[in-house]
Amino acid sequence: MNLNALQILSAFIVLFAVIDILGSIPVIINLKKQGNKINALQASLVSLSILLLFFFLGEPLLSLFGVDISSFAIAGAFVLLVMAFEMIFGINIFKHDNSPAGASIVPIAFPLIAGAGSFTTLLSLRAEFDSINIIIALILNIVIVFLVLKTTDRVEKIIGEGGIYLLQKFFGIILLAMSIRLFLSNLANLISQFLPALKG
Repeated sequence: MNLNALQILSAFIVLFAVIDILGSIPVIINLKKQGNKINALQASLVSLSILLLFFFLGEPLLSLFGVDISSFAIAGAFVLLVMAFEMIFGINIFKHDNSPAGASIVPIAFPLIAGAGSFTTLLSLRAEFDSINIIIALILNIVIVFLVLKTTDRVEKIIGEGGIYLLQKFFGIILLAMSIRLFLSNLANLISQFLPALKG
């Protein structure tokens, strides 16, 4: 076990930007206005379970298709790049399923919190950080998700639409920088793996 505060902080920031629970407040409020009841604890626990399951079983699943972590991390970097563009430029590239049925689980837990972006990010982070640090960062994020879901109306009043807008742009830029770093570091890993074969 190699606890590292810097790794926890870095992983936390990336996951916070990807999950973007503050940016999802308008969606959550809209679901509530439609008469959907959202159980904050249920949504948080289901999301955490899905993400942890994918975190531990994602790599063996990838190996079945002959894909290594570095290659997946590069693919993940492109997904994060697209998500960063969404947040910075206010465009919609990914289609989000906003089905009102069972709002605590669908669409809150999945795919709003535990979605394609979160899955990709978790496996991409495994190429960079120790697992224990990523798990701690994930749990901290889920705690924040719970608190936001529990106090959605109050958070919206405190932050305001302008505050939510600024947070989206700020974390979008952080996500963009992280995606570039992830791409470059894992590209270097792949090149170093293939160089001996090319020389041979």
